[in-house]
Amino acid sequence: MPVLEVKNLTKVFKGQPALSGVSFSLERGEFLGILGPNGAGKTTLLNCLLGLVTPTRGQIRFFGLDLEEHLREILERINFASNYVGLPLSLTVEENLWVYALLYGVPSCRERIERLLRLLDLWEMRREKTRHLSSGQMMRLCLAKALINDPEVLLLDEPTAGLDPTMARKVRNLIKAYQQDRGMAVIFTSHNLLELQDLSDRVLLLHQGRILAEGPPTVLCQRFKAQNLEEVYFKALKEPPLC
Repeated sequence: MPVLEVKNLTKVFKGQPALSGVSFSLERGEFLGILGPNGAGKTTLLNCLLGLVTPTRGQIRFFGLDLEEHLREILERINFASNYVGLPLSLTVEENLWVYALLYGVPSCRERIERLLRLLDLWEMRREKTRHLSSGQMMRLCLAKALINDPEVLLLDEPTAGLDPTMARKVRNLIKAYQQDRGMAVIFTSHNLLELQDLSDRVLLLHQGRILAEGPPTVLCQRFKAQNLEEVYFKALKEPPLC
C-alpha cells in the first residue's frame, strides 16, 4: 500500500483554481520531487497534505486512512519543514525541540534531541536563543524539529532556498542519508532543478494547478529529448531558451 494517495485533488480560491484534478501516489522510502513556477500550486498542495487547507474536491489518504477523518492520527506519523517557516525565537535551540518532542509524545526525549542536535551540528549551540541563528542554522533546526517524531513521511518546502551552496549541499546530504537509513518517504519542493534531479526517484512538474509531467528524471529527459531536468522544465512549459 502506498503511504500517500492523492486522487483528483482540486482547490478553488475565490473562483480561481489553485489545484485542478491532481492525482499521484507516494511509496514507502520514495523521494518525490515537486517543481513548477511560482503560482503552480506547490505550496497549496503541501498545505492540503498537512490538513491546513481543505480541498474543494478530491481525496487524500495517508497509510490507507482518509486525512479528514483521521487527521490527528496521520499528523503523528508525518512532519514538515520549510525555509519560510520559523520557530519561536525566544526559546533556545534545545527548548524548541523539547516543545515539539512533548507535543508528539516522543519516547526517550532527551536522547532523541541530543542525537538530532549532534547529527545536524547544532549541539554546541543548544543553549543559544533561536533568534541568534543564521539562516542555515535555522533550517537545520527546522529539520531537527521535522525529524523529532521519526516521521514515515516528510514534507519539505524549498528547504535549501536562501542557503549558500555549501550549506545547501549539507542539508541535502543529511536529508538523503536520513531518508535512506529510515526508509522514510519524502516530498521535496524546490526551484533548484539540478538538486531535484540528483535527489528524486520521481518528479512531478506542476503548472497552473495541474500535473504537466511525471516520472523519474531519466525517463523525463528521454521523453523530452533533454540533457537534464532544467531542459525538461523549459520544454514542458514551452518557454524559449535564453539567447
